[in-house]
Amino acid sequence: MDQELAYISATDLLEAYKNKKISPVEATQAALDQIDAYDQYLNAFVFVDHKGALEAARASEARWMKGEPMGLVDGVPTTVKDIMLMKGFPTLKGSKLVDPKGDWSDDSPAVERLRESGVVFLGKTTTPEFGFKGVTDSPLSGITRNPWNTDRTPGGSSGGASAACAAGMGIFHTGSDGGGSIRIPSAFAGIFGIKPSFGRVPVWPASAFGTVSHVGPMTRSVADAALMLDVMKGFDARDWYALPSTDMQYRNNLEGGFKGLKIAYSRDLGYVDNIEPAILEAFDKAIELIRDAGGDVEEVNPGFESPLKDFGVLWYAGAAYAVKDVPAETRKLMDPALQEVVKSGEEFTMTDFFDASVRRTALGAHMRAFHEKYDLLLTPSLAVTAFTAGQMAPGDRDGKPEDENWVDWTPFSYPFNLTQQPACSVPCGLSPEGLPIGLQIVGPMHKDEMVLRAAAAFEKISPATGKRPDLSKLG
Repeated sequence: MDQELAYISATDLLEAYKNKKISPVEATQAALDQIDAYDQYLNAFVFVDHKGALEAARASEARWMKGEPMGLVDGVPTTVKDIMLMKGFPTLKGSKLVDPKGDWSDDSPAVERLRESGVVFLGKTTTPEFGFKGVTDSPLSGITRNPWNTDRTPGGSSGGASAACAAGMGIFHTGSDGGGSIRIPSAFAGIFGIKPSFGRVPVWPASAFGTVSHVGPMTRSVADAALMLDVMKGFDARDWYALPSTDMQYRNNLEGGFKGLKIAYSRDLGYVDNIEPAILEAFDKAIELIRDAGGDVEEVNPGFESPLKDFGVLWYAGAAYAVKDVPAETRKLMDPALQEVVKSGEEFTMTDFFDASVRRTALGAHMRAFHEKYDLLLTPSLAVTAFTAGQMAPGDRDGKPEDENWVDWTPFSYPFNLTQQPACSVPCGLSPEGLPIGLQIVGPMHKDEMVLRAAAAFEKISPATGKRPDLSKLG
């Protein structure tokens, strides 16, 4: 089993394909070997398409041998979160409510573009039911675990993707983020993930959670995410909110460092408490490293109150809408926590919904004004490190019960779903327990390249760069 090949970057792999030093078949087999060896401990996949992946890899190999790759990322082993459509396979969304015998003849836009560029699809990764929470377990697929410590969660809702990525089970991984669902698992699993500007990557079918939900890449490096985003982005008529296509090539705009950027940072957004000391220590160290690298950084309170109530109205109402046609008896098949969320969502009035929407608009306008002065805002990615798998929240944290809501421990992520800004999580350290810690970089709307550039600059100086879990401890 070639574990080093499983951990190669996409940029290096594609260069090796070009020079005929590595075959797409070899790279795909390395990823499949990782899955066969370790997914029994992690449960990151809903299914793995061994046969289809190797067939696609052989076809890619033939194209590279002719010097005629299909597209920018031909032959890169890739996974798809089981929230997104993938032609020929059911999209079950972690739910027993979805009929696997349905019509599965379409790809989601991001999946379609990756397919058109020649990636090798390995399979689909796990998600909580309908992606409703920040950890990954579901009635359908059970509990997904963190490769850094299998007693801990890899986060969610893109937890299957983060576990697979950290364990070398593929190079590209698609994620979706409606309240932190790319950034949470990226921070917990020590990988890079970016929630692009809303509409940058088109979404179809539309998310039940509406205009807070984004699709983006999850990878082991910033450069790989930029390359993946270059393929996934662009207008698609199926998505009413899709942004116009752009000639921006993110992969070619990663240099420049922090020069010329005015960077604000906040340890707590002015209202977050109960942050783990190890996270604040790693965050403070990250700020010092950026300052030492020439970054113009200033501690700033961004000046808004917690939008938790408004996010809750929009999120819970979305969950209720997602199952509005499901009979009460059938709903008993759902995750009990989702049943409670749906019940709460059904109790909101139209006035509640529009009040939350109006306040959301004000928050978005506030952050637009904020970025007139500051190019970027840095925060911790999360308030906690990865906690016990199978729980909704850390539990027993300063007396708080285990049924604490998931958004209580991810206060840095969901505000920027409400504002639709680009935001990423990049590894910045490890806790005393050896668990990953992430730095969040938030940029102005439509300035995804700025976020990626800053993340690439920090990646070069981060003490967490190149760290990966010790898979020999699994089992």
